[in-house]
Amino acid sequence: MSRTIVMIHGMWGSGAYWDNYRRFFEARGYRCLTPTLRYHDVPPHMPPHPELGTTSVLQYADDLQAEIEALDEPPILMGHSMGGLIAQILGARGLAQGLVLLTPASPAGIVAIRYSVIKSFRSGLLRWGFWRKPYRQTFDEAQYAMLHLLPPAEQRARYLEFGFESGRAAFEIGFWPFDARRATRVRSRDVRVPALVVAGQEDRITPASVVRKVARKYGAEYVEFPHHAHWVVGEPGWEEIAEACAG
Repeated sequence: MSRTIVMIHGMWGSGAYWDNYRRFFEARGYRCLTPTLRYHDVPPHMPPHPELGTTSVLQYADDLQAEIEALDEPPILMGHSMGGLIAQILGARGLAQGLVLLTPASPAGIVAIRYSVIKSFRSGLLRWGFWRKPYRQTFDEAQYAMLHLLPPAEQRARYLEFGFESGRAAFEIGFWPFDARRATRVRSRDVRVPALVVAGQEDRITPASVVRKVARKYGAEYVEFPHHAHWVVGEPGWEEIAEACAG
């Protein structure tokens, strides 16, 4: 098995939010790469890159494919949230030795709409033309959707690290029946490597009921953690999830 892990972050984030997992796996002898997705290197307090709003999930995947193909061997792909969906896309391209999908966004064909998901994205969805504009959650949305298990002071600090996200990518993930390009389509037969899928029982933005369907799609090993939600990269007790992935 590869000793290189490429860690793919999710919406509004950057490679820096993998610091806990990077240190954990480096201490176990892995080489960990934590790339930042296209246009996500703009400081959170600055205006977003003007082309971010129309950037596709497939462009994120293409950028990472170029980095992966420069490696000596296919790596393990570890993706969180939207990064988990990108890992599925790359896995279907034959670019991985294994997949670790942490509270992953679901591909086309899996209906993920739930009340809690709509509430998590409400401010963006109410903007006409959101599918071509940069978008950032409000603090209340991020707190509800992802950060509610963190101590209150840490919730605010973590939110201040979040940047903008592509409206196009959000549309491709959430409204895949209307996406003519089917950007998030992944054929299960093309994913031919072992996969581990992790869900949190208290996840509101990628509910466990949806994540189970992702696991079933690939015949993957599935682990569901009580007392965890979406921010499995930094919630109290994140180490137990990292240990499960290492195992």
